[in-house]
Amino acid sequence: MRKTRKWTAVLLCAAMVSASICGCGSAAPSEEEKKVVAAASETAEAETAGSAEEASTPETASSVSAAEEQAAEEEVAAASEETVEEPAEEAADVTIEEQTLLDQDGIVVTAKEYIKDPIWGDGIKVLVENNSAQDIGISVSSLIVNNYMVTESFAAEVAAGKKSNETIYIMSSDLEKADIENVGQIEIYFHVYDSASYDTLFDSDRAVIQTSKFDEMDCEPVDDGMELYNDGSIRIIGKTVDEDNFWGTAILLYAENNTDRNIGISSADLSVNGFMLSGSGYYADIYSGKMSVNELTLYESELEENDIETVEDVELKFHIYDLNTYDTIADSEPVTFAVK
Repeated sequence: MRKTRKWTAVLLCAAMVSASICGCGSAAPSEEEKKVVAAASETAEAETAGSAEEASTPETASSVSAAEEQAAEEEVAAASEETVEEPAEEAADVTIEEQTLLDQDGIVVTAKEYIKDPIWGDGIKVLVENNSAQDIGISVSSLIVNNYMVTESFAAEVAAGKKSNETIYIMSSDLEKADIENVGQIEIYFHVYDSASYDTLFDSDRAVIQTSKFDEMDCEPVDDGMELYNDGSIRIIGKTVDEDNFWGTAILLYAENNTDRNIGISSADLSVNGFMLSGSGYYADIYSGKMSVNELTLYESELEENDIETVEDVELKFHIYDLNTYDTIADSEPVTFAVK
């Protein structure tokens, strides 16, 4: 602004000089007067150019460029927000027929569809109807896929006289451990309870679903590894070691129950490199004629407490008991094996 005022004043001075020349009646301006006017014009032009250059200085250009870049980034972010969508449910290559899984004391559970969720994995959509006079809770006490005991995720509460659409999800990692790619048969046991007091109302009989992959289902024993226990009807096999398990180090154990009883197996007197570990261990429920692949978990916190950096050898006993009565079936001798 100061420069603009300056060259404006110069032009006014030049104009006054010119006017005075004309006013004096001279026929033509003298050489000195020409020099004054020319100098004033050059000064004005220089000042004008300087002002134009100032308007396009690097600082000004930089601020404009930054503003444009920010605007572009905001447009991209807005577009991204508009196009982000939740993962779509995959079309399952396994199908089931709609069927009633439970119909007892006014509680009805109907299997509707087999799904593959991109986050939760395989699942069975069910409709739970509570036609009783009390509010209830329902869960799955045991789930068996292709004769393997697997972990599920399901629990629901349904008020008296109401319905609820739910999904029984099957743990994908358990299917992988048992080398199950084609889910052919699913066995489900329901547990129904009072949702206020949690008192058991009843435990259901087995419900069986045969899928479209029944003739192709994977149900072979994954019993490759080191045999740790075998009494002729119950076998336990040590398989692989996972040192990057979420909890620490995990040793995969395959077990099969060829008795006529549902059994539980747990570890006892567990030690690693000669140090006792009280919190770590192995637990498995295995129904009659079924198999399981579960982890013997060695918690990282316990390994650190005992300055164990590398698991070299493991020793434990297996406690085997009846799942219904909790009576002891067998207690094994100490079992020792090396971890490599």
